[in-house]
Amino acid sequence: MPSLTEHQSSKYTKLLLLGNSGSGKTGSLASLVKDGYKLRILDFDNGLDSLAAAVRRSSPDKVGQVSFVTLRDKRKASPAGAVLDGPPRAFVRALQLLDNWKDGSDNFGVPSQWGPECVLVIDSLTFMADAAWDFREPLVPRGSGGKYDVRAVYKDSQDAIAATLGLITNSAFETNVIVIAHIQYITLQDGTMKGFPTAIGQALGPVIPRYFNTVALCETTPAGKRTLRTIPTALIDLKNPKPFEMQPSFDIEDGMGKFFKILRS
Repeated sequence: MPSLTEHQSSKYTKLLLLGNSGSGKTGSLASLVKDGYKLRILDFDNGLDSLAAAVRRSSPDKVGQVSFVTLRDKRKASPAGAVLDGPPRAFVRALQLLDNWKDGSDNFGVPSQWGPECVLVIDSLTFMADAAWDFREPLVPRGSGGKYDVRAVYKDSQDAIAATLGLITNSAFETNVIVIAHIQYITLQDGTMKGFPTAIGQALGPVIPRYFNTVALCETTPAGKRTLRTIPTALIDLKNPKPFEMQPSFDIEDGMGKFFKILRS
């Protein structure tokens, strides 16, 4: 029977990183690069500009430690609005990379075997959920006139996202994981309002944090300072395995590196 000293939490961090747009979520990863981690990013947002600028400023000799694959389904204008231009491929491509990461000259093998010096990043869960919807929507059975039950698309898409989160947070997935998500505010049955990760609909958001032992928040203070927050707010529940050692918040520029050092010590 294994003891707690052998528990995988001492080797790997599985982090859900929440924040509103512009709060510094993606840029906060630069301190991990400075500390020697290799980042491999599933880029659904097509928004790595802030990370690229931060790494070039703080660790220009380590730019090569960051690899990414941008995953966005093509769209085109039509009389009905913007529609998919060709079959949706972004979500399926992400699953292929999670199984075996090959992209051009990059061949990093099986992500679940990368080990403790690598970090798989999903940026962001919000747009990955959109990609899951685009993938599942054409597969739903249709009746006469092409009509279908939209609830079936919601369920299939939510199940696909939940299965993916179950995969990457499983103890057998032996590498660090950071999943970045925007926040949606939901009014609960008791009338209180809470912030949860933005996904497909409202049912999945409250379930997502259950997959993670660590949930942190990027926020901007009233004074305009960006911070990495580790303690809960009135609206958003946060958690980490070492609350007695963790500071309430860190500066965004080096906070993620300090956060990982405490979790991994």
